[in-house]
Amino acid sequence: MEWNDEGIIIGTRKHGETSLIVEIMTRHHGRHLGIVRGGRSRKKIPFLQPGNSVEAHWRARLDEHLGSWTIEATELRTSDLMATPIGVFGIQTLASHLRLIPERDVHKHLHEALEIILSHLQDASIAAVLMIKFELALLDDLGFGLDLTKCAVTGVSDSLSHVSPKTGRAVCHEKALPWIDKLLVLPKFLTPGGSENHPEISDINAGFELSGYFLARHVFEPRNIAVSSERSSFINAVRRNMRN
Repeated sequence: MEWNDEGIIIGTRKHGETSLIVEIMTRHHGRHLGIVRGGRSRKKIPFLQPGNSVEAHWRARLDEHLGSWTIEATELRTSDLMATPIGVFGIQTLASHLRLIPERDVHKHLHEALEIILSHLQDASIAAVLMIKFELALLDDLGFGLDLTKCAVTGVSDSLSHVSPKTGRAVCHEKALPWIDKLLVLPKFLTPGGSENHPEISDINAGFELSGYFLARHVFEPRNIAVSSERSSFINAVRRNMRN
C-alpha cells in the first residue's frame, strides 16, 4: 500500500533512538500517522515540525499498518508560529481538535481551514473568528452541527441574536427577549451576511462561549475528556492582543 498526498504536520513523537512518528492532516487521507526513519537528525528535524506544509509519501505492507513517511517540506511556518503565543497555542489547539475525529477519516474542508488559519495567526481578531468557525465546522463533521441560518421560531434570517443551548438553533432578537438569560449570544460575524472584519471583543468572547458550550456538551463530556488547556491559552492570548 502506498500513496502521495499534501498535508500539514500537526504533531510528532519519538520512536526508537533516531526516528519520529509524524502526524499529518492530509487533504485526501485525513489525519494520518507514519514513521520517519532518522527523523530526529539535524537535517530532517527542522522541517518535521507542527504547522509546516509537506508533500508526503506513505507506504506500508498492509493498509492497517502504521507505515512510513517520505516527506518533503513545501512551506515552513514553525518559526513564525513559535514567535507569538497566538501562534504557539493556535497550532496546539488545532491539533487537539483534529484528534477528535477518527484517524484516516477524510475531511478535506478541515484541512483547507487548517491551512487558512495557520496563514492568519498573526492577526488576533481574524485568527479568533477563523478558530471559532473551525470549531463549528468540526462539530458539524462530528454530527452536532448548529443551525445559524434562520430563526427557529419565525423562520426568518434577519435580526438573529441568540442560540438555543438545547437545540443549537438561532433565534431572532424579538423572540429571544423573553428567554434571553437562558440563551447563548450569537456573534454578528456568524449571522447571515455578517462581516468578519474588525469584530468586537464581545463578539469574539460570545463566539468562543458558543462553540465551547457545544463542544463540551456533545464531545468532551460524553467522551469524559477535559477541554484542552491550549484552547484556553489561545483565547487568553487573543484577548490580550485585542486589548492592546
